[in-house]
Amino acid sequence: MKGEIISVGTELLLGQICNTDAQFISQESAEIGIDIYFHTAVGDNRYRLLDVLKIASERSDLIITTGGLGPTEDDLTKETIAQFLNLPMVEYEQAKSRVIEHFHSREMPSSNKKQWLFPEGSKLIPNRNGTASGCIIERDSKIFIVLPGPPNELQPMFKETVEPYLLSKKDKSGVIKSRVLKIFGLSESKTEEMIKDLIERQTNPTIAPLVGKGEVTLRITAKASDNNEALEMIEETEKMIRDRIGEYIYGIDNDTLPLAVGTMLINKNITISIAESCTGGNITNLLTDVSGISRSLILSEVTYSIDAKIKELGICPDVIEQFGAVSHETAMAMAKGIRKKAMSDIGLSVTGIAGPDSVEDKPVGLFYIGISSLYGDKTYEFNSKGNRLWIKNFASLAALNELRKYLIKYM
Repeated sequence: MKGEIISVGTELLLGQICNTDAQFISQESAEIGIDIYFHTAVGDNRYRLLDVLKIASERSDLIITTGGLGPTEDDLTKETIAQFLNLPMVEYEQAKSRVIEHFHSREMPSSNKKQWLFPEGSKLIPNRNGTASGCIIERDSKIFIVLPGPPNELQPMFKETVEPYLLSKKDKSGVIKSRVLKIFGLSESKTEEMIKDLIERQTNPTIAPLVGKGEVTLRITAKASDNNEALEMIEETEKMIRDRIGEYIYGIDNDTLPLAVGTMLINKNITISIAESCTGGNITNLLTDVSGISRSLILSEVTYSIDAKIKELGICPDVIEQFGAVSHETAMAMAKGIRKKAMSDIGLSVTGIAGPDSVEDKPVGLFYIGISSLYGDKTYEFNSKGNRLWIKNFASLAALNELRKYLIKYM
């Protein structure tokens, strides 16, 4: 079954909202072995929607629309589909009762009456979170599934009604499963270079690289007769990838770098203190999103100024005067200072230049990370390009990643 999603709404074309509906439907469809080949977004315009429906019906067996089921004049998805299929709009008592019940203690606007009108022959999709019921229409070997736009309405409707329906209709060609490997510390080009032969000979499973915010992800997708077979195929490919770039992989699927590091600290029963300069407390902010991190994180300080570095962390002024506030030496002094002050197992520090102006004749984007513990003191130098916010975020993630590698190697 070849599927297509048509997302209706001018707000999508204006960039006012992200199209999370199409993402959700594609992911859920893949899980049950249905391929989505096309995504199309179209504004609230009857004639353009008719054009899109014509194109979709010529190339797809399954057409899923989202949005345009509200009570206002520009909500015209059902009416346009009815026109395209040459079907009359008729009342459905089930939908009428749902709308009237919703307004039981209030006066119902007359415009809401359109929400109980559907193309003749539709099978209704109940909406327990709103007044806009969806519908399924089978016509000329094509399936049209019509859903509302709000995710809190669409998602349960899809899971509870659409998925079982599609499972009953699709051929028994199997399932599609995916796993995402999360990578930090390698560029996309370097990642591809290290697994180039695996990508070049891929057929099933497939390997798809994607660049995110300072990281790279690899999506492994397998098509098989059942879930167990698909997972075995994914794990075999994942092992080959890990054999080459394992040290750079911090997690899978919904894992985040802060979660990976926070979980390691908690599980290893390691305490940490953090001294931040150019990151302005962002490392701490990321770590405190991890449930239970209070068992590990003892103290965090933003020592932004030179005076704060000297007074709060006990750094010798001569170190800063000789090497500068942004240097290996100062980063290490910060890590040692915060560790001593907090009496923690590890001290972590970052000092750098987020811009837009350079400091001490050092370039914007230069930053140093310091890690201190009984198992050894380490510093790391990075150069990042981007605006101030990008550099702050990248430096925060880089610090967490170096901490992750340090924990694996030394603790």
